[in-house]
Amino acid sequence: MSDTVTTDGDILTLSNVTLNFGGLSAVSNVDMNLAVGELVGLIGPNGAGKTSIFNLLTGVYPPTSGKVTFTRGQKVSNLGGMKPYAICWAGIGRTFQNIRLFRALPVIENVMIALQHNVPYSLATAFLHTLRYGRLEKQIRDESLELLRIMGLEDDANELAQNLPYGKQRRLEIARAMATHPVLLLLDEPAAGMNPAETADLTELIGWLRTNFNLTILLIEHDMSLVMDICERIYVLDHGVLIASGTPSEIQHNPAVIEAYLGEEAADA
Repeated sequence: MSDTVTTDGDILTLSNVTLNFGGLSAVSNVDMNLAVGELVGLIGPNGAGKTSIFNLLTGVYPPTSGKVTFTRGQKVSNLGGMKPYAICWAGIGRTFQNIRLFRALPVIENVMIALQHNVPYSLATAFLHTLRYGRLEKQIRDESLELLRIMGLEDDANELAQNLPYGKQRRLEIARAMATHPVLLLLDEPAAGMNPAETADLTELIGWLRTNFNLTILLIEHDMSLVMDICERIYVLDHGVLIASGTPSEIQHNPAVIEAYLGEEAADA
């Protein structure tokens, strides 16, 4: 990991990034960038390499070649050499395609756990349950309740995560990601399994979070109505290769994208 000074407006840059698993190339020579404050979509057929990109960005896998650069203020970090926890602390939060909650714990504890890395007390303080410990734990609980309120989950705070309906579990995952205090939020199919009304509410929520928490968002999603409504730019992957990028209108009418993913009906919608 190296730190330098930057003056450009990009928070994230992928330069000629490749990820190989043996003889299989999951991501091949991809170039991408996100400007601070943007909401960008990443789409493509199943197996295109979208989640592999997220795994590269969060330290699950290091790139086989190329460079992933994350910029926060005047600090620039090469994510290729960083552990997942360090990337989280640097300001990148994510959700997962397959929901990964602490299912047997209450909803509020799922969020409180994500806030623990911001707790400035020692193991001894926690063990002895000092007054300082009590104050900080109350602070964590209060912030967790506020995040649950924002997500419409306040009344479910003491319910086990596994008992929530699927749509609420998706919202809980976003709440937990927000609890890490990200500046860049990666959302992996947040509308998966939601009905149209839930998807419409989620679309509004994502826009609200972006504005009110000053977020940059990279979104993987198969619901094209959500993507076209909310994203300013879109990247399209197919078999690990970037085949197009542009505005929603440009992507919707791109012949390569229509052939590989959208189909004629989506293009005419």
